[in-house]
Amino acid sequence: MHPHLLNSELSQLLAPIHAFLQCETPDEWIAEARKPERLSVLLVDHANCEMKAAMSAHSLVRRYCLPKEKRKLLPNLDFYKTLDALPEKGEVLGKQTLLDENRRVFDELAKNGLLVKMVRLIQEELHHFEQVLEIMATRDIEYSILSASGYARGLLQHVRTHEPAAIVDRLIIGAYIEARSCERFARLAPHLDEELSRFYVSLLRSEARHYQDYLTLAADYSGQNIDERVAFFGAREAELIQAPDEELRFHSGVPVGS
Repeated sequence: MHPHLLNSELSQLLAPIHAFLQCETPDEWIAEARKPERLSVLLVDHANCEMKAAMSAHSLVRRYCLPKEKRKLLPNLDFYKTLDALPEKGEVLGKQTLLDENRRVFDELAKNGLLVKMVRLIQEELHHFEQVLEIMATRDIEYSILSASGYARGLLQHVRTHEPAAIVDRLIIGAYIEARSCERFARLAPHLDEELSRFYVSLLRSEARHYQDYLTLAADYSGQNIDERVAFFGAREAELIQAPDEELRFHSGVPVGS
């Protein structure tokens, strides 16, 4: 694709994301993240982020798409890796995975709008997780234990404890995490080597709609206007992104000493 057309495409993808986020990634974070010696930490944390995104979506499916006594019937994350493209009517689990007496569970799931969006998201996040691991392997970067940043925790502490407010808040938080990821893919791509730059641009194309899916679901579950709550979490997210941070992570704040 011609560079002009590429830039035009990315600008169109990013425009609603920039309008949604209440601040841009600080230049100090970019300056630190682009350093070659930071690449290992950044890729390991990126891999962790992709897996956490899949796990969070899976948790929402378990908690909100099935009655408590039926949750054990939902497959684990490995199931989604080999799941074929989703049929239009949301036949996500494949009837062969359920016994006849549990067919009603499948029918409940097939009607759930949250399930369809979350399973698509889980598939993509797991695929991206594996792509990051492949890139790490070619660069002899070991996938290791890495402490998480306080970003997600700082957002989740504001989740309300009653329903449907709790799921509305969690979905709004999911929207901000996805939007921030896309914004950072775009900000980092010009400063990375060709392989990683192409990879991050491809992720931006793939994940740009995720935050909108989360927002749509949040509005559906709320049944009322969520603008005030979206703005509340937007302000909290911006505070975390602009706050001093001891560690560099994919969603961390301004590196201390910058």
